[in-house]
Amino acid sequence: MYTTLIILAVTAIFFMRGKVRADLVALCALLLLMLTGILTPAEGLAGFSNSVVIMMIGLFVVGGGIFRTGLAKMISSRILQLAGNNENLLFVLVMLVTATVGAFVSNTGTVAVMLPIVVSLAASANLNARRYLMPLAFASSMGLFTLISTPPNLVIQEAITNAGFKPLSFFSFAPVGFVCLTIGIFILFFLSKLLVSKNDSAEKKKKQGKSLTELAQEYNLSQQAYQIEVTGNSPLLNKTLSELGISTHYDVNINKIIRKTQKSRLRKSYTEEVAGPNSVILENDILYCLGKKENVERFAAENNLTFKEITEGDYPSFQESGIAEVYVLPNSRLINQTISEIRFREEYEVNVLGMQRNKSYQTDDIAGVKLHAGDALLIQGTWKNLAELSNHHEDLVLVGQPLKEASKVTLNQKAPVAAGIMILMVIAMAIDVVPAVTAVMVAAVLMVITGCLRNVEEAYSTINWESVVLIAAMLPMSTAFEKTGAASLISNGLVTQLGDFGPYALLAGIYFCTSLLTLFISNTATAVLFSPIAMQAALEMGVSPYPFMFAVAVAASMCFASPFSTPPNALVMNVGRYSFMDYVKVGLPLQIIMGVIMVIVLPVIFGFYI
Repeated sequence: MYTTLIILAVTAIFFMRGKVRADLVALCALLLLMLTGILTPAEGLAGFSNSVVIMMIGLFVVGGGIFRTGLAKMISSRILQLAGNNENLLFVLVMLVTATVGAFVSNTGTVAVMLPIVVSLAASANLNARRYLMPLAFASSMGLFTLISTPPNLVIQEAITNAGFKPLSFFSFAPVGFVCLTIGIFILFFLSKLLVSKNDSAEKKKKQGKSLTELAQEYNLSQQAYQIEVTGNSPLLNKTLSELGISTHYDVNINKIIRKTQKSRLRKSYTEEVAGPNSVILENDILYCLGKKENVERFAAENNLTFKEITEGDYPSFQESGIAEVYVLPNSRLINQTISEIRFREEYEVNVLGMQRNKSYQTDDIAGVKLHAGDALLIQGTWKNLAELSNHHEDLVLVGQPLKEASKVTLNQKAPVAAGIMILMVIAMAIDVVPAVTAVMVAAVLMVITGCLRNVEEAYSTINWESVVLIAAMLPMSTAFEKTGAASLISNGLVTQLGDFGPYALLAGIYFCTSLLTLFISNTATAVLFSPIAMQAALEMGVSPYPFMFAVAVAASMCFASPFSTPPNALVMNVGRYSFMDYVKVGLPLQIIMGVIMVIVLPVIFGFYI
């Protein structure tokens, strides 16, 4: 037993430090349990065939079909546009729509889809997006209306079923979700105003959102941007950028080429080309460069080019091409890769002009910088290529487009099919016509067969394998807890300390211990660890386990006091320019109030006695 507790303690420390990937930590903990003989190989590997894990894989694929077809984006955008310029109505609709969509698909995916829509609508209505983005992230966790809303829901369903109690139905969580969302909207309606200062409000009244020029000024492009005209005797003539290797030799990036196509006494005509590896340099081309001034001057001098410095506000006009801002998602495959390794030009046909991390801007020497979750990248490309970046929502969120472009929503022709598959899956699970895992797997396969996802490879790409491995490796930990008596030891301690004060005190102890641990480790891992403890504590006290199991699921999901407790919280941090203390002053009161009300409400809904 003590070996199990030591392994758990070390695992929790590694989770909290965050230096090592969570799935790797969980796998190491699992291997230690097997090597020490606490778990047999069959017990240790049982998590990888567990129905909870299989359902999660299927739900990732189903959610991928919903997002890839544009269905979620279309519905969300249409509903949110009903708010018009009404600040309060937009706030309520943001939370309602996010919670509703999040009840059926991935929370992180929901926020990734909703984020650019909310930013665009807020800017169009001359409102500050800071008031909406943190509630947006919180609302994605509040939509506890269904069994598949969050992984902790599936975890407690597994624990309840294994203990021989009646399984939960698909909508058993609906009353809890309704209460959580109602509380969240009411409390955040007031607390969210703390996120917007008077200066922010005054500034918003003066301008209609962030324009392209303002975005360029924000990254200080004019201080790093220069024009160079190609002369007739330059050695660059008729060569491609990939052949020249300018960025390698001079640390200068060519991002745009203006080419003279017609000349007369009355007018001049130009074409604008986004610089790429295959762009050819011709005589009289005007090259727009980014880099340190001394590097650009050396590049011009050594290649017989005419140098011109761009003055403040003289960054090139945005006609055929433009700039935009993208944010790196918490689970993106781009994390820990450098910009040069990712090969943005080849992969996405856009140029990276600058990056922003923790409110610090950098436009030079960024090729070798490894990307972190939440980093913002200023990119440049044709409007078409910028728009196509929205299709890569598993890695990037596009938020810095022009306001009209950001408001556009394209609906894929397969969206009605995806909607039909989703509805049929929900109906099948609600009326229990087939086991839930079967309904989910059928829906996932149909998403591929019907073309909502282009192929099996794309279906696999929608799966967050880190989360899958984390849960599969952590589930046997609950088996070790029960097998060694660790769960009984902890539950006995809780009953001994709190049992004399009644079941409400014990429920409060379970809820707030779960809530506290979720601040430091994954909500799914927390639910895995506390579900056997809650079950044992309820049985020892002779009361129904349902309120206690729901307390674990809700407390594990309702974590708002830290930007790093959930991927949605982390995702909106940089976009909303939030600090850690913003989460504390808004999220901590909400988390505490939510806990107090849940301790009162859960026994009313489910009862302490069966």
